[in-house]
Amino acid sequence: MSEPQHVPVLLEECLEFLKVKPGATVVDATLGLGGHSSAIVRRLGPGGRLIAFDRDPQAMSLAKARLEKVAEELGSQMPQVEFVPRAFSEAREVIAPGSLDGLLADFGVSSLQLDEAARGFSFRADGPLDMRMDARSELTAEQVVNQADEEDLANLIYEFGEERRSRRIARAIVRARPVTSTAELAAIVSAAAPPNKADKIHPATRTFQAIRIRVNDELGEIRSLLQSAGSLLKSGGRVALISFHSLEDRMVKDAFREAAKRGELDVLTKKPVVATEEEARWNPRSRSAKMRAAEKI
Repeated sequence: MSEPQHVPVLLEECLEFLKVKPGATVVDATLGLGGHSSAIVRRLGPGGRLIAFDRDPQAMSLAKARLEKVAEELGSQMPQVEFVPRAFSEAREVIAPGSLDGLLADFGVSSLQLDEAARGFSFRADGPLDMRMDARSELTAEQVVNQADEEDLANLIYEFGEERRSRRIARAIVRARPVTSTAELAAIVSAAAPPNKADKIHPATRTFQAIRIRVNDELGEIRSLLQSAGSLLKSGGRVALISFHSLEDRMVKDAFREAAKRGELDVLTKKPVVATEEEARWNPRSRSAKMRAAEKI
């Protein structure tokens, strides 16, 4: 299998806000295909340490190969790299309190997951209704789609997908059961809630987002990381978090604000940092990215 195309979003902005220095200890909580980490290790030097989390074994394997190539290039200047094949919500179980100079997380779905039809994340290619970031997890998208009752499904699509037509969509899904493929689900949603002229996204986008969030407990994962991030940082340590939809960004903004009120964090971004026009042009995925950063007091 050829290596998926991967371009890390807001890379220069992340490096700038994290202020990665030689000898530092940095966590990449969402290793993905190693785009951000490849840039971070170049700044850490031989005395530095990168701790990389990812619960997707396939992504971890590809990222290791990518970082091995960087290690060959850097030679003795390569920092220590520790790979942690776990969800980032478990960071506090692995990392000593007050030990980090920097913590980065990119909450977006990786290009690996989106581009491989067999993973079932995307409606753009037909595949099984899976959507698991960790294939060892029990809950799949097919179970959510076919087992949730109509009211729960509608609430899920409304809350996690911010889809106003959630009840109409849930009713159509329940009537069409069993639903077994991404193409089938996308067609059902599109028929129940066809796009209007103002829509810039596929009509199934929000429904797929909602189901994916539920399958992977994405908001619960983010909540756990936000609760532990401050305690893991050294004084002066920095955290940079990249969100891709309003639910995530709101959680980060609120958590940073509350930590600032308690005197724990100094918020460095009054408004979220977004991609430049140039980056948005050559990396369309960056258009919806929002980064917020804070420093441990």
